[in-house]
Amino acid sequence: MINEIIRESKDKNGILIDVEISSNAKKNEIGEINEWRKRLIIKIKALPVDGKANKEIAKFFKKTFGKDIIIVSGLTSSQKTICVIGATKDEIIDKILKNNI
Repeated sequence: MINEIIRESKDKNGILIDVEISSNAKKNEIGEINEWRKRLIIKIKALPVDGKANKEIAKFFKKTFGKDIIIVSGLTSSQKTICVIGATKDEIIDKILKNNI
């Protein structure tokens, strides 16, 4: 399942991750995989108001993976595709598995 959610980007020089954002969480963390939607759940403390959740997502990914991100799709949706710039697929999967799954 994780290989369907995480894939190499052909034009962004990074790894694409399909995520579902759960805002207003107690803490920022990687959640489980939503198998029905085929998305990795990311829990974020910020509310989705005025781009605050998107900024929090960028900070969280920078802290967790040490890489910058681009929100490729879903800028105003809870379902997003994120590109982790300069990362490898193995590196991302390893960190996700160590963090929660």
